Amino acid sequence: MLPKVIVMLKMWNTRYKEQEFAYGKEPNQFFKQQLDLHLPNQTMLFPAEGEGRNAVYAATKGHQVYAFDISIEGKNKALGLAKENNTKIDYQVGQLQELNYTNESFDIIVLIYAHLPMTIKEDFYNRLIKLLKPNGHIILEGFSKKHLAYSTKNPEVGGPKNIDMLFSKETITKDFSTLKTIFFEETDTVLKEGKFHNGKSAVVRYIGKK
Repeated sequence: MLPKVIVMLKMWNTRYKEQEFAYGKEPNQFFKQQLDLHLPNQTMLFPAEGEGRNAVYAATKGHQVYAFDISIEGKNKALGLAKENNTKIDYQVGQLQELNYTNESFDIIVLIYAHLPMTIKEDFYNRLIKLLKPNGHIILEGFSKKHLAYSTKNPEVGGPKNIDMLFSKETITKDFSTLKTIFFEETDTVLKEGKFHNGKSAVVRYIGKK
């Protein structure tokens, strides 16, 4: 495990060990809106899924849901949330390259505030694209590079302080160059997601098709 990943693991385990859900129990609104447009019974993967709010929501809608994160504390919270909602998700702990997912096995891959270090980003995205079925979709929302103007003034909105971990049209175009862009938006919004996403934010929203 890379030193940067070890530092991140300690931080996420500490955050997710708290009783309160760091980003709330409700799904991300952009993801929720997009999910309602897709066919039922989709096979879905949620990388860096943390406490499971989006994965559990998808499972309650009848989708076959897989998720992973480096944090065991995130998994524990996610499985508890699934039980609370009378549903089940398949949740693994580890890094993507360590897990046994089969290529071309997912209809939809969901990346919600999954901000990655530059050292692993290219390999991570390439592996995810291989996991997508032909005509499969990636749904993404994350902080844009413009978000630093907000997060430096208001720490409650969250987000990485390293600009290389933030998104822009240029980084999305590069990272997902093999996908067809179905939707792209860079906009300001007001987040109300638990304890750590609160306030005016600059975000990127993207849907790509294989």
